[in-house]
Amino acid sequence: MVVSATMEDFRARKRRGERLTALTAYDYPTARLLDESGIDIVLVGDSLGMVVLGYDDTTEVTFDEMLHHTRAAARGVKRALLVADLSIGTYNTPEEAVANAHRLVEAGAQAVKLEGGASHGAQIEAIVREKIPLMAHIGMLPQSVRLEGGYKVKGRSAVEAERLLQDARAVETAGAFSVVLEIVAADTARQITEAIGIPTIGIGSGEHCDGQILVTHDLIGLYPWFTPKFVSPEVHVAEEIRRAARIFIDRTHGQVR
Repeated sequence: MVVSATMEDFRARKRRGERLTALTAYDYPTARLLDESGIDIVLVGDSLGMVVLGYDDTTEVTFDEMLHHTRAAARGVKRALLVADLSIGTYNTPEEAVANAHRLVEAGAQAVKLEGGASHGAQIEAIVREKIPLMAHIGMLPQSVRLEGGYKVKGRSAVEAERLLQDARAVETAGAFSVVLEIVAADTARQITEAIGIPTIGIGSGEHCDGQILVTHDLIGLYPWFTPKFVSPEVHVAEEIRRAARIFIDRTHGQVR
């Protein structure tokens, strides 16, 4: 388990202006490669539902699947902070949140993440009381995508911006050591970042957050059927896989019996 001093280091890094880096991993080799690359945080996100399991969205991900992939990723991480998502329906009450956070820790996670701001303060407080570090997540909440009717930018209006600021302050008060801002208007993300003492980790929320997180499959072009507008893949692994497969196919077809 990560000691509280390590969690305080995240605040210290924010004060020093040091940016945090985070990427997702759902298996041993990816987690190990990211860890060896020097990433700060490895997230076993429920985004695995789409990019690994082929679901339409994260609402189909089961907790057993989260535990399975957390165990795999944990075997590859030696130095980064390994955070795992509490999947949909696993933290409706503080008691349920605590029980399932413990199960993720038993699977190898060093911290857990849940979606929601002020509405989930009690769950955050309960988890933190158990000495389990908690990463919060506000803005666009993927587990609510069906209720929202799609992925939409949050914090564009003054009313939305103020609500998000209240959420950020609430999760900080509840004990979160950091907060993900997903698809939040850049100026609102900047205001939130300046207003709270814990690091903000942005995804599609502009450059003014204290850190950035991406789905690794998006970063490396391993899921070519959909790429978020805010992502520019650094490489195109999917095409390399296709190319290698075609070489293998052609070589095998050309072999003499």
